[in-house]
Amino acid sequence: MKMKLLASGIVMIGLGVVSAWDGAAKGKDLYAKACKSCHGAEGQGNPTIAKMLKVELKPLGAQSAADIKNAILKGVGKMKPVTTVDAKQADDVVVFVHTLKK
Repeated sequence: MKMKLLASGIVMIGLGVVSAWDGAAKGKDLYAKACKSCHGAEGQGNPTIAKMLKVELKPLGAQSAADIKNAILKGVGKMKPVTTVDAKQADDVVVFVHTLKK
């Protein structure tokens, strides 16, 4: 019985890793289409956009998952909601963003 539980736990962890990797891959594509022009390839922010909008673009990799998802879906400051990204896709973008340098 303990071996079955242990094996089930290992499978679930493995599936979680695969799922996270898949989410990061999908998130990378979405990020490239919807976010990269303003937030840059590494999530550090595009200085030209920041200057033009007179805002500070904080590094995305250091922000919480909830803050990033909220910004994508509801907007924040001068950033409007990203209407081309749904809640599941926002989760994928968050997974990808957290792979970026902090």
